Amino acid sequence: MKHPVDVHVGKRIRHRRWVIGMTQQQLAERVGIKFQQIQKYETGMNRVSASRLWDISETLGVPVSFFFEGLEAERAEETTPDLMADKEAMELVRSYYSIPETQRRRLFELARVLSDPQ
Repeated sequence: MKHPVDVHVGKRIRHRRWVIGMTQQQLAERVGIKFQQIQKYETGMNRVSASRLWDISETLGVPVSFFFEGLEAERAEETTPDLMADKEAMELVRSYYSIPETQRRRLFELARVLSDPQ
């Protein structure tokens, strides 16, 4: 049975890997494991050991604490949709951060205006 913490950590690994445009194969090679193991980590089927999580955090360029961010909020709001699991939302975030900062700020303001129910 999957433990909710393992599932959360796996989602965070997938999220970060996806945001920086890295494949499971690339992450696996850099960490020194097979990509199937990355798949198991990302689904929460296998637990990530502390040393492996350290290697993954180094490879993905985030602190180990990144993988636990939002865990308490997620447990409190289990009925809220998981945007990190929504491929379209993740593609939008990735595209958004590839826009130059000045244009990105303008797009953000436009989105705020359009989403305001008035």
